[in-house]
Amino acid sequence: MVEKILVTVAGLGQCEQMLKMLLVIPAMQQAMITVLHVVPPQVTAEQMAEKLQEGGKILAKAIENLKIPPDKVKALLVQGEPKDTVCQVAIDEAADLLIMGSRGLSRLESILSNSVSQYVFQLASCSMLLVKDDVYVKQVNRVMVAYDDSAPAKAALETALTLLRENKSGQLILARTLNDQKAIDALASPEKDEKLIPAIAAAKRMQIPYKVAIGGGNPGKEICRLADDFNADLLILGSPDRRPSIAKTLPDLDRLLGNSISDYVRVHSPCPILLARN
Repeated sequence: MVEKILVTVAGLGQCEQMLKMLLVIPAMQQAMITVLHVVPPQVTAEQMAEKLQEGGKILAKAIENLKIPPDKVKALLVQGEPKDTVCQVAIDEAADLLIMGSRGLSRLESILSNSVSQYVFQLASCSMLLVKDDVYVKQVNRVMVAYDDSAPAKAALETALTLLRENKSGQLILARTLNDQKAIDALASPEKDEKLIPAIAAAKRMQIPYKVAIGGGNPGKEICRLADDFNADLLILGSPDRRPSIAKTLPDLDRLLGNSISDYVRVHSPCPILLARN
């Protein structure tokens, strides 16, 4: 269950709109919200004062637009390096879900431009919802889960079922990628895929309408294609923390270099993407 949500705001309004859509969902309505704006270090005191004043206005506008009861929301204006500050505030606030904007930069562009969202994607310990600047935020009804029966996929499915529970307009889309077209053709029916059977059973138990989407080929590309074909409002992907505990403060180089499915989907997803971590 999501009890604490941290949303970062930068004045664009995308993250605020995403949060408003989430708060329509019954399972999210009791969550406590922390709205964060980070002011990077400045060269002079005058510049810092100006940026703090500007940040205060951004926070005030975000709070006003969200229309959340005062006892459910907290505003934070923090000075510091944005990348490290967001990760630390997520820990301090014990956030279950972090919502951030993303420019959808490629892995190399992210590294060269010192991308905040890419860095936080590496190091955040909680689930993270990325909202790209060029993606229109719609109602969260059609929720797609990339599923392969792994532990991260099961965490993603659990998150999706939580969001869809009591959502009368909700629908679960189970996306499964196989090696090639031959593997797809060998299936008597998509619902007969042995790895999807437990997920389908879970949806049936909760009386959540579902569809099955099967793709063949490169997993990252196929997941994005299926999300587009099925007009998904939200894509949930299990994102395992593969770093040893001794290196929790170090980026996962495999992800940083873009060799993971989650990194590809982060850049190319046609809808907001929730990276579920447990």
